[in-house]
Amino acid sequence: MLGNEDKAKAMHRNGATKPEAEQPLKNLGVQDDGNIQTMLQGSTMLKLRSPRWQRKRMLKLQDDGVTVRCESNGTFSKTKTFSVMEVECVREGCQSENLRRLAGSVPDEQCLSIIFKGGRKSLDLQCESVEEAQHWARGICTLQDRINNMSHTEKLDQYPSAFTSNLTCVLNPDCFTWIHSYLKQADLNQDGKMTYEEVQTLLQMINIDLDEQYALRLFKKCDRSVDNRLDHSEIELFCRELLRRPELDAVFREYSSNGRVLSTVDLREFLKDQGEDNTLVHAQSLILTYELNEWAQKNQLMTANGFTMYMLSKENVVFDPEHGRVYQDMKQPLSHYFISSSHNTYLTKDQVMGESSAEPYIRALSHGCRCVELDCWDGDREPVIYHGHTLTSKVPFREVVEAIAEYAFKASPYPLILSLENHCSVEQQAVMAQQLRSILGDKLLTKPLHNDQCDSLPSPEELKWKILVKGKKERVEQHSSCSSSSESSCSDDESKAEGKVKAKKESKKVSKLSPELSDLVVYTCSVPFKGFDQATKKPPNEMSSFSESQALKHIKNSGKLFVRHNSRQLSRIYPSGQRLQSSNYNPQDMWNAGCQIVALNFQTQGEQMDLNQGRFLPNARCGYVLKPSFLCQPDSEFNPENTGGGPGHSPTLLVIKVISAQQLPKPDTEKLNSIVDPMVWVETHGAPIDNNKKKTHRIDNNGFNPRWECTFKFLLHVPELVLVRFLVEDHDYTTRNEFLGQFTLPFTSMRTGYRHVRLLRADGSSLSPASLFIHVKVTPNYSSPKHAASGKD
Repeated sequence: MLGNEDKAKAMHRNGATKPEAEQPLKNLGVQDDGNIQTMLQGSTMLKLRSPRWQRKRMLKLQDDGVTVRCESNGTFSKTKTFSVMEVECVREGCQSENLRRLAGSVPDEQCLSIIFKGGRKSLDLQCESVEEAQHWARGICTLQDRINNMSHTEKLDQYPSAFTSNLTCVLNPDCFTWIHSYLKQADLNQDGKMTYEEVQTLLQMINIDLDEQYALRLFKKCDRSVDNRLDHSEIELFCRELLRRPELDAVFREYSSNGRVLSTVDLREFLKDQGEDNTLVHAQSLILTYELNEWAQKNQLMTANGFTMYMLSKENVVFDPEHGRVYQDMKQPLSHYFISSSHNTYLTKDQVMGESSAEPYIRALSHGCRCVELDCWDGDREPVIYHGHTLTSKVPFREVVEAIAEYAFKASPYPLILSLENHCSVEQQAVMAQQLRSILGDKLLTKPLHNDQCDSLPSPEELKWKILVKGKKERVEQHSSCSSSSESSCSDDESKAEGKVKAKKESKKVSKLSPELSDLVVYTCSVPFKGFDQATKKPPNEMSSFSESQALKHIKNSGKLFVRHNSRQLSRIYPSGQRLQSSNYNPQDMWNAGCQIVALNFQTQGEQMDLNQGRFLPNARCGYVLKPSFLCQPDSEFNPENTGGGPGHSPTLLVIKVISAQQLPKPDTEKLNSIVDPMVWVETHGAPIDNNKKKTHRIDNNGFNPRWECTFKFLLHVPELVLVRFLVEDHDYTTRNEFLGQFTLPFTSMRTGYRHVRLLRADGSSLSPASLFIHVKVTPNYSSPKHAASGKD
């Protein structure tokens, strides 16, 4: 006899599933895909952690085509889920660090690793067959590609009943997907209907504290069957009422000449105020794309529903979509770019007892990082990477290079710099060089691009798809060629400052270099810094590293000279060795001086990494951002400490109105019985004169749709350096406020008008559908600073 699971599988194979369950898959165009069919039927796998820890799991794709359910021992109480959109990549075979340790004891071709975005632990799995492993790996990629490429119309089709043209309000597809998962959890007896008590559970889950009378009144209004339970259609009506956006209705009425529809004239006036293309052709195209009412479409009108759909779309996010592609000049010297850079890349946590792994390299590279650090020491037979003279674990140099070879150019085609912190013997340096050559192959740059002399570094465009080694280089006779260096080795200043060399008896200083490794250093030759006067005589391929304290000292005492130095040569900044918990310094101070390689601990969340992510958000997140022109001139007069005038000084008034928020989460330290009291900080980070922050009042007991209507003014003196950060916190009377979400972007990438800010988690991953609704106004060449000083209206 067939069990329930087998019956379900048989029903699915015979097409005996409910039409509404199949609809999402049809909308995705994957209903006949063999890989997806395997995922829908479900697969029994082994979850692997060690040779002794292996547990059976049933993974099954749900009918929505997005959610994967992971059951433990068939008990519903232990079931977990994840969205395919939370997956960063799927690695087939024993490629993860954990599975590599198990190699030989598990069948390689039956294994796969599901790597998640953010901080969620990866899933290492062993399938029952090679084919099943391939089905899951390819199926997840297929679903991701299909969802990412869905048109706006297709997204509407995903939940057709939520988007009919006669609704008084329209639901964002992301919002409904989000709330739909909570509906299932709130339906305590799983009967597909919800009592008022279950609705109250739902409200607490989605972070809203409704007035008791209003909640009961709304429940009765939606209970059309008058049986004190809401069925599927009544639940959708209830949700639509909850998700009304009166602030969008207010904007619609502001621009509608008759209060009922927007004509093309009305819409073009709105687009003009938004700072967008306000041609007739563009207005008509928006109506065709977002208006659901056929009569309105035919008469070139936009209803309130169509306007809401347009405002909720990606077309109205605060980040300029033009900056989502490589739009900057990539043919200038490397020294003219900020370069996304990681420090102690191998560490997963702190630098005293943390684990060393190849996985952080994969994460960093997947997020556009273009300079990673390899802290190399002698191993038993081959070099290893770890934080020297500490209790951090060790990872083979070979494993790290193999991970780099695979992921170097997945997120960006522009050059990757391997910053070698070399503590190895000459013999093992030779092994390093051999492994770099054999594993990286043609990707590794081993000689200058041109044989002739040059006065500047090559460009990111010229170095596309190339990996550069940063390290020490043996003395050669020629000093004018870009392939030469005047130093036999660089000092151990960086190692000492980082706390990597603790005692004389342990610190066997590298006095000799392996010629094989030295030959791999071309444009990024590490040399000790001996003053700005000496540095001007050096070739541009020589670069120095500075601790954060050294860099700040140079900025304070010789700011202009540091800027000029960085117009021609690369500077790498690294955190103080006293940061034992792998905390970070403020990278903005270093960017203000034109420092390119500002290395941060990517494994540590917080404001500093938010700023780093914001800095490298534009230019297709390729890891290279062109510095402002005043930081690229060899005779620059820009002083990062004093910006009351001179280069870069362009007074600009930025006015931001924080209107509302939508679907804010609860803090990570989830308080099951509480509702958040949200407040918003708006911060500007740039030259010291432009550093500012302002906050809204708190809204009690509403994380679902709080409204502030707060206006803030910021006078920016050097706008090209400014980052704008939105931070949402849960106000707490007794302890420090708790983080809810943030988003950071360059001021130069902000769009004016009414915009949505799509919030991110602390680890930088999406917090969809949580967002802020704001209005942005920019006045360039502003000449009345005292008016802006008041801050909040």
